Amino acid sequence: MATFVLVHGAWHGSWCWKRVRLALQQLGHDVFTPTLTGVGERAHQLNPGVNLETHIDDVLNLLRWEELDEVVLCGHSYASCVVSSVADRIPDRVAQIVYLDAFVPESGRSLHDCLPEEQRAHQLDLARQVGEGWKVPPIPAEVFNVNAADRAWVDRQCTAQPIATFQQPVLRSGKPHPADSTTYVLATGWEGSPFPQFHERAVAAGWRTRTLAGGHDLMLDMPAETTQILLSAAAGR
Repeated sequence: MATFVLVHGAWHGSWCWKRVRLALQQLGHDVFTPTLTGVGERAHQLNPGVNLETHIDDVLNLLRWEELDEVVLCGHSYASCVVSSVADRIPDRVAQIVYLDAFVPESGRSLHDCLPEEQRAHQLDLARQVGEGWKVPPIPAEVFNVNAADRAWVDRQCTAQPIATFQQPVLRSGKPHPADSTTYVLATGWEGSPFPQFHERAVAAGWRTRTLAGGHDLMLDMPAETTQILLSAAAGR
């Protein structure tokens, strides 16, 4: 059986993985879905000091204290910045990485460096106008083309994200994770996606690549297909 660590994207929490988590657990796998500091059920910990490094520590500490190894580490959207850094620091514990409709910044670049200018400016404006200058309110689920049945629920569940998590550069010191142990999944069912460029780079780098015709929150829109991709990654294919 495999061990999966599934890390949610910005504004989300462990809750977004519940369908995929249950499907994997029913097959006998160990599944961890940590909620990062300051969001979801940890929203009470939100403060201006929470940054990307805080979230990297969240996942590093999970792997260390749960004594996990041979992990299939999946990052959705923003969480790619987290999981790529975790794999860089403790590569011996990470067997496979799965980027789920995600940013893959080069070392020294932040998530905001990867966003189109108008999207970055909009987030900065929102932080100034309604986020006390340091937090960004959630993007409505409709923008990500979350399936209609889930949109109101997702909007209720999402919480503000500290903007420092988007502005702190990803810093990696080691070798890239092996191409044959890395999967990139692109969601093609929503407009304005910043992710096709990363899918193209993944193809050029020789990673395993997949496309799914769903909205950005693939774990909600297409949980069966997302589960199957994770299982395939665990099997090395």
